[in-house]
Amino acid sequence: MDRPTALVPRHYIAVGPGPEDVVADPRGRVLTGVADGRILRLDALADPVAARVEVLAETGGRPLGLELLPDGDLLVCDAERGLLRVGTGDGTVRILADSVAGEPLRFCSNVVSLSDGSVYFTVSSRRYPLEHWIGDIVEHSGTGRLLRLAPGADAPEVVLDGLQFANGVAVGADESFLVVAETGACRLLRHWVTGPRAGRSEPFVENLPGMPDNLWRGAPDGPIWVALAGPRIPPLALLHRGAPGLRTAAARVAVRAPFRPTGTIALQAFDDEGRVVHHLTRRRSGYRMPTSVCEAGGHLVLGSVWERGVAICERPVLG
Repeated sequence: MDRPTALVPRHYIAVGPGPEDVVADPRGRVLTGVADGRILRLDALADPVAARVEVLAETGGRPLGLELLPDGDLLVCDAERGLLRVGTGDGTVRILADSVAGEPLRFCSNVVSLSDGSVYFTVSSRRYPLEHWIGDIVEHSGTGRLLRLAPGADAPEVVLDGLQFANGVAVGADESFLVVAETGACRLLRHWVTGPRAGRSEPFVENLPGMPDNLWRGAPDGPIWVALAGPRIPPLALLHRGAPGLRTAAARVAVRAPFRPTGTIALQAFDDEGRVVHHLTRRRSGYRMPTSVCEAGGHLVLGSVWERGVAICERPVLG
């Protein structure tokens, strides 16, 4: 599918500042985390009047990527506290990992769990905190990581290093590989976890039309959805080819300059071969900087680190 189709919004539901990631549970409810540390569950989203917002827990930090576990608990990448496990029934918060190789975990971004109990999660930057994320995008620091917490392990191990703002992560249908978003490189990476190529990585999709953020897959036979948080910026690509000192100086300016996202938003979905299944876009959108997307109740639900609510959009017809 080369030609994009229109992304059609239905309505908007206020939940709080920066619902960065959205994931759907088996009952069609949506979970998200907001900037003040609350973990929320949203229900009846098809009707903006009847929609309900329930507080499940408070992490005491800044929740980003989420992953529902089979028992109903929630894995949370918290940018301030590390990798957490949250009880959706009683609101308990337990730290699973807050350091790697003696280094405090900061800016954990997105997470998936595999059927063997392994947990894979990303760290976007080791140089810049969440509030200065744009500095890493500009500097092109290459300090992102993919980590693995093995079943029963006390600490995670580094699986991949040197990633350009590692972000969303999703698992292949047969769990033989992971797909990792590199926001700063506008690409998706495939990392093999089983089979003859285990431990190797290769491009999955390159030259995306925008900067990929969180990834989401609702079912093994469903597509991998990608939220493009912003369009490609040609001058930025040119800067990335410049000297490290020039990029560092530009990053210092960027973190102090006012930031406002563009009005063009986009989503894509891919099959396990990296082929585009859906490409949705909207210009002059009132909902800006989508950092996540999931399917729930026959609709697409968008989250954003910039907005104060989630957007409910038409789900595309299966082709």
